[in-house]
Amino acid sequence: MAAGGQGAPARTPLPPARDRTRESRELLDPPYGRSYRHRPMKPIVNDFSIQVATVNGSGSQTANNVLLRAIFQMGIPVSGKNLFPSNIAGLPTWFTIRASAAGWVARRAHHEILVVMNPETAASDVAGMGPGSVIVANDAIKLPAVPDDRTVYAVPMAKLMEGITTDVKLRRLVVNMLYVGVLAELLGIEAEELDKALNAQLGRKPKALALNQSAIRAGMAYARDHLDKRDPYEVARMDATAGKILIDGNTAAALGALFAGVTVVTWYPITPSSSLVESLIGVLERHRRDPVTGKATFAVLQAEDEIAAIGMVLGAGWAGARAMTSTSGPGISLMAEFAGYGYYTEIPGVIFDVQRVGPSTGLPTRTAQADLAFVHQLSHGDTQFPVLLPGSVDECYQFAGVAFDLAERLQMPVFVLSDLDLGMNNWMSDPFTYPDRAWDRGKVLDDAALAKLAKFERYRDVDGDGIPYRTLPGTRDRKGTYFTRGSGHDEAARYTEDPAAYVRNMDRLKKKLVTARTLVPAPELSASAGAEVGLIAFGSSHWAMLEARVQLAAAGVRTSYLRVRGLPLHASVAEFVKQHDRVYVIEQNRDGQLAERIKLESPERAARVKSVLHYDGLPLDAQSVVDGVLAHEGVTQGAIK
Repeated sequence: MAAGGQGAPARTPLPPARDRTRESRELLDPPYGRSYRHRPMKPIVNDFSIQVATVNGSGSQTANNVLLRAIFQMGIPVSGKNLFPSNIAGLPTWFTIRASAAGWVARRAHHEILVVMNPETAASDVAGMGPGSVIVANDAIKLPAVPDDRTVYAVPMAKLMEGITTDVKLRRLVVNMLYVGVLAELLGIEAEELDKALNAQLGRKPKALALNQSAIRAGMAYARDHLDKRDPYEVARMDATAGKILIDGNTAAALGALFAGVTVVTWYPITPSSSLVESLIGVLERHRRDPVTGKATFAVLQAEDEIAAIGMVLGAGWAGARAMTSTSGPGISLMAEFAGYGYYTEIPGVIFDVQRVGPSTGLPTRTAQADLAFVHQLSHGDTQFPVLLPGSVDECYQFAGVAFDLAERLQMPVFVLSDLDLGMNNWMSDPFTYPDRAWDRGKVLDDAALAKLAKFERYRDVDGDGIPYRTLPGTRDRKGTYFTRGSGHDEAARYTEDPAAYVRNMDRLKKKLVTARTLVPAPELSASAGAEVGLIAFGSSHWAMLEARVQLAAAGVRTSYLRVRGLPLHASVAEFVKQHDRVYVIEQNRDGQLAERIKLESPERAARVKSVLHYDGLPLDAQSVVDGVLAHEGVTQGAIK
């Protein structure tokens, strides 16, 4: 019997989960022992979503990551989403784990399995579970009436914890590992993989490792000895994750910045971008210290606010350093004036915007794509910035390098727009590739190049692409000196209020954006022959789009799909709109910001561009995409009206 399991009603022990029959079978189903019925069960293997309902600060994150990683290590495609409150501790938190043999990793609109660990939300959590679902509950939590077509497994967690530790504080933290063990036994998650996953989390803390491992074993033993398996959900080992990694987008972006040669990082903490710089600090400390002297070859400065952070980035970029900051929407608002300064004075810098829900403070721990229009035209006056739109953790890594190259090539701030879902949640990915090309430092004149010139004018376009040449501080040839100013200036960087000089300068800056269209990552096209419907999306929406297209095809709607990966818009976007009778732009904001940009640049075809919008702060799911498109199409049960 499991530790702490004394007093529980005796039942015939089941064999270990991994040895149970996978055949269809008919079992008695006595939820809570209140009623009995016969129900045929066909196993549902590697296709379910688990929602764990708990409270912030309870230690559940470690438990949830152990579950996620153990399933992943069994070769099963998996994804995890953490829905947490913006306070420090005590408010409701939900974590979802989706296993999908088909490889789908977007959030699922519904869940098959619920773990109830929070009495405050138990009623609403249980009410959200549909027929055939499973509820694993701490028996100390009073549940509302549960329909007979749901399966309830009550677990005496307080009693079980008595046999694990006498420390009351530790009990509150370790109790989460009990539901890990219960789920592992019910679903058939292999104990060896749980051990590996737990070691990855707590391997450097042997006492904590042993304590949590004992809790997992207690949960497994209780489920094996006292819970009759009355649901169809199971896992079975696959080989679909071999060679893949689990990583969040913020860590991936940090690695990309490291390989891109960042030397100056300035920031002010803000959710959900803080972990990007925190991860970057770790890898810089490991890889950017002189092996002999131990001296840092980088600088990381926590500024007093976001205004100071972007100001330092521009100062470092002016001096020739590769510099960056990371923030979210409220920080972007504060950076607006300095961003315009960087645009007009033509100083490179990289800004990562990990988007969250606004306006104002908004919902700091919810995801959105609502900064797109704001960032693209940030600051007063006629300004426009290149914006990169990664859709995967691999692109968070890759686009960091692209951003630094573009910033120096175009001599202006470049923005990378991720979001909370992509940035803070773990995603499967192939291992990142080592960079195979040198950095693009852009048009920089050194002393040897200056010596060949009769004169140097900082803001003169000599190549016709809108991009002038620049020099860096320390250049000895006096021809390379100039004064950087955010006020009116001519080609030679001299102060002027001459209207003609101002127009020439602004027209040249606009030409840069024409050049940028050819330099930002091009859209990715997935075409279907004869498709009348075109779908356009960007960023983390991509994963719901992949799944939604399969469902739309099943409903009789054939689609082509274009994923936009940067602004200014590539010429292929207008061509995609031209080729389709109906175009639906799917995005996670209220105002259809990408759709409006597409209409602005294709006014003659604006009427065929419609929006499918999702802006409740939850990551986009495929069903929301399908429902939105079918509503526009007038499709019911596969038949077009």
